[in-house]
Amino acid sequence: MNLEPRKNPEAKSLTEEELKKRFVRRFIDPIYDEHRSAIEALADLAWKAHEDNHKAPRTSKAGEGFADPTYDLSDEWRDASHAIKQAQALQKDAQQPSNVLLISAADRNDQSCPGEISKTRRLVSLAKEAIEGEGIETTVLDLSEITSEYGKHIFPCKACVSTSMPLCHWPCSCYPNYAVDQVHDWMNEIYPMWARAHGVMIITPVYWYQAPSALKLMIDRLVCADGGNPDPTTTQGKKAKLAKEIEMKGWDYPKHLQGRLFSVIVHGDAEGANQLRSNLQNWLTDLHLLPASISSSFDRYIGYYEPYATSHHALDRDEALQQEVRNAAGELAQSVKAARAGQFKSLIPRYPEPRAK
Repeated sequence: MNLEPRKNPEAKSLTEEELKKRFVRRFIDPIYDEHRSAIEALADLAWKAHEDNHKAPRTSKAGEGFADPTYDLSDEWRDASHAIKQAQALQKDAQQPSNVLLISAADRNDQSCPGEISKTRRLVSLAKEAIEGEGIETTVLDLSEITSEYGKHIFPCKACVSTSMPLCHWPCSCYPNYAVDQVHDWMNEIYPMWARAHGVMIITPVYWYQAPSALKLMIDRLVCADGGNPDPTTTQGKKAKLAKEIEMKGWDYPKHLQGRLFSVIVHGDAEGANQLRSNLQNWLTDLHLLPASISSSFDRYIGYYEPYATSHHALDRDEALQQEVRNAAGELAQSVKAARAGQFKSLIPRYPEPRAK
């Protein structure tokens, strides 16, 4: 079987003129006018970095513990991997406190264009209070920060898995890529949050029958937790043919977040909440996370077909939903306690799967 990667014969290359145009236009603000010559000099350097393919310009030898100790490994990838390993060690340490990752998945916040907090973020606050009331620490991940904070990004998945699973590294090594200005990826901070957690609670609205943009970006970038390769030296970085050869010899698809408990709450105002809740539950179980209880995940409507302008007032009135959120959070907290005491009945399959992909 020929495992040579397929190529696009119509692929286009970015010209020097276009790259510099894109670089300079980020400085359109008149505040930069007196520095135009310096900006143009930086544009020259950006073109050189692009042409020389400066993907990860700061590297060091992989060293002991890697298949190829002599491989020049990205310092940023190494730091992210180390942070995940530290978080996993804390998660497994019985002397460390239990931790629940609370994810506020709305794109809206009062620091960006809408000028108003999301209902999702308010529900997260209720869940946080309930979980901490059970003596469990929480970490809040507010994904709306990518819409309001300077330089904060979750870059899209490049679908390495579709070429070969071992080409998808844990954590993701597609970023940084300084050659094309894909830098400072927030996922390097998010991966350790998942690794540290004993439980994960996602509270999200539904946007056009789908997950909000920020949530979908994170979901796609967590594909490396579902079978990802923890050693980029085995594929010499991103050498697709090597990865294909490794997969064809047999790949065990390690579940890097297996065994954590989850809760999912989806809210909408018209349609789609049920479908999104089901999709998220399916995704989490594919990662081999476990539902905290039968009542810890649900979908509801707030202000069903009522004006958007009064949606927060609708949430104020819906005391039943508020209590349901507190209850789901409490269920998750109790399940985390039971799991750490060895009293939670595991639903992880006891037999190897015939089709691991």
